[in-house]
Amino acid sequence: MRYGLMAFGWFNVMLGVIGVVVPGMPTTVFLLIAMWAFSKSSERFRLWLFNHKTLGPPIRNWHEHRVIPPRAKFMAVGMMSLSVVILAVFVANSYMLPTIVAACMAPVAIFIVTRRSHPLIPTSL
Repeated sequence: MRYGLMAFGWFNVMLGVIGVVVPGMPTTVFLLIAMWAFSKSSERFRLWLFNHKTLGPPIRNWHEHRVIPPRAKFMAVGMMSLSVVILAVFVANSYMLPTIVAACMAPVAIFIVTRRSHPLIPTSL
């Protein structure tokens, strides 16, 4: 089981790295999945990913502050919307499928949009 989770973690790291260079493909979600897999299988790889110079900051921002950057919010909601439009225009024969897909994506979009965009700055007394 441990080696399967490690392989799953590395697969998600690979997808996250691809997402860095391919427009429209998410990055952070795959890295968060990799963190979960590594937390169950390899402390060494978990720490490597958490402290990585390039891949680590979005993971740390989510882990420590529950922050989703504005650009990531825009891309996520934009890609979900574009998916529903493409489905409605090119795939579906009726309104039913796009409506169901949109209904499933709406709570996710609401969750994403309602997260903070920047860490809270502590105020002095």
